[in-house]
Formats: sequence, structure tokens, C-alpha cells
Amino acid sequence: MAGLQDVAVVVGEGFSAFEFSVACEVFGIDRTEDGVPPFRFAVCTEQDGPVGSRQGFRLTADHRLDRLDSADLIIVTPTKLGRGPGSERLSDHLHAAVDRGAMVASFCSGAFTLAHSGLLDGRRATTHYLYAAELARQFPQIEVIPDVLYVEDGPVSSSAGTSAGIDLSLHLVRKFHGTTVATAIARRMVVPPHRDGGQAQYVEAPVRACADESLAPALDWAAANLHTEIDVAVWARNAVMSPRTFARRFRAETGVTPHRWLLERRVAAARLLLEEGDDSVDEVARRCGFGSPAMLRQHFLKLVGTTPTAYRRSYRGARSPEPVRLVPTSA
Repeated sequence: MAGLQDVAVVVGEGFSAFEFSVACEVFGIDRTEDGVPPFRFAVCTEQDGPVGSRQGFRLTADHRLDRLDSADLIIVTPTKLGRGPGSERLSDHLHAAVDRGAMVASFCSGAFTLAHSGLLDGRRATTHYLYAAELARQFPQIEVIPDVLYVEDGPVSSSAGTSAGIDLSLHLVRKFHGTTVATAIARRMVVPPHRDGGQAQYVEAPVRACADESLAPALDWAAANLHTEIDVAVWARNAVMSPRTFARRFRAETGVTPHRWLLERRVAAARLLLEEGDDSVDEVARRCGFGSPAMLRQHFLKLVGTTPTAYRRSYRGARSPEPVRLVPTSA
């Protein structure tokens, strides 16, 4: 495919308005005055007549599935099928598109439509983190990458939940039309042209449960002393066990090693401090037992997919703003 000029989005019964609107916003608006090349954009449905959205309105599209045969990019959005297969007709059109050199992309759980069609076999893919494990379990032939915003594998791309469709769309624009064009679209949408990190920063930090009454006090002790250097041998003595027995029982009960559990708890504590506190990154590293900002950054990047500084910047907006005091003006 020489370029990206013709884009079609597939809409089915029970479609999700946000994912659909992402495709419309990026590719369906004339922004030639901003230096953005025009896209031929089409909304396609399999059946005649209106289709209903999840949000309570109906849409009548001008095109059927045969319009997909001329598209450079076909975007598949989630429908009421949820994570079930699409129709055989849609699958045939998607395969034909890839065979002639076009691209196919999915937003959110639309990845399951591509998976059921076989287009993701032997490829890397992603979807919303809530469904990633299900996608991997149902389709072991797919390499599911759960902690990224989007994946491009040859002519087939997939994005994570909701707004990650914006990230994938801008990536494809950037790939074929350059950074200047992608940035111009992002600026008009008032979104970043590129986001750091992946889905991991939006996933609630795991809390490893422990029902073993002999281990629970030792875990509570470690959680209360994250700021100190915790040696596994000392930790085992706290649990009145040998280090070998402690490690074996710990893994059997929590599913991870003591070292991994401690690392997850420290990163979770750092996330909370970065979200809600005003301590410097150096102080966060000290309070969470990382020893140095470099160690905090290394482990934070590995588990969360972004840096502590970028994470704090992203989540500052989630904090409750200070109340605004209105000062009356004189008449």
C-alpha cells in the first residue's frame, strides 16, 4: 500500500459511541486548512437500515461492507457481540483487504473480531487489559501483549481500551503522513500526539492475598517496613521459618517469590505517593525502600510501563482541584 488516504470504519448493532467517534474525529474531518491531507472516509454497516449504539441512539450509514474493498485502512469497533465472532461476510472482506495490501485495525474489544476471523493468528496483538487474559486463553496462537496502548504487526493493528484508539490512529497517520500531520490532528483534538507508557499505568496495582495465618503477620510486617532493607532471611525469622520453608510456603500461598511480592508492594506504594503526595521522586524512592531514584525508575518502568515523573504528571489531573473563590467585581 502506497499511502493512507481511504479509511472505512465498520459499525455493528450495539456499537460503542466513543470508539466510533475516535475514527470519525481523526479521519472524518476536513483539516486541510491545517496542512492535513484529506481522507476519503466512510462509515459501513453490514445490514441496511439503522443500527443502535450502546448509548441509546441509532445511526444510519451510507455504505455496506462492499465499501471496504477500496479502503486503505479498515477500523473494527466493539459491538454488542462483545467478544464474540463477527459475521463470515465481514471476515471475508477483512481477509481480502489484507491480501490486497490494505491495513486492518481494531479498537478495544474489537480485537476479538479479528481473532475469530483468524487475522491475528501468529501475530502480536492487544486489547483492553480487562480482556487480555481472555484473548490469550481463547486464542493461544496469538501473542497477546497486555500492557501496551497499541500493537502494529504487519498489516494488522490493535489497540487497548477506549482512548488508546486515538493513540493507534495517530500512530498510523504519523507512519504514512509524518509527524507534522499527526501533531496537527492531535492539536486540534487537544490530545498529546504521543503518550508515554502503556496500559500498565491504568491497571490497579495488584494486591497478593494471603490466607495462611502463619504467613499473614510476616506480610503485614513487611508492608509496614517497606522503607527499610528487608532481607529474606530476617523476614523468614519473623515468620518463625527457615528461609527455604518460608520461600516455598510464600510462593505456594501468593503465587510469587518474596522478592517479587516486595517489589510489587514497593511500586504500589510509590504509585500512591506519586498520585497523592508532594514528595520529590528522591523522597518517594527512600520511603518505599528503593534506595535511589535510579532503582525506583528502573523497577517502576518495568512494572508500570512509564517513569515516576511521567506517571505523576499524568495523575496530577486526577487530584481534586482547589476550590475556586469568586471575587465579585465592582459595578
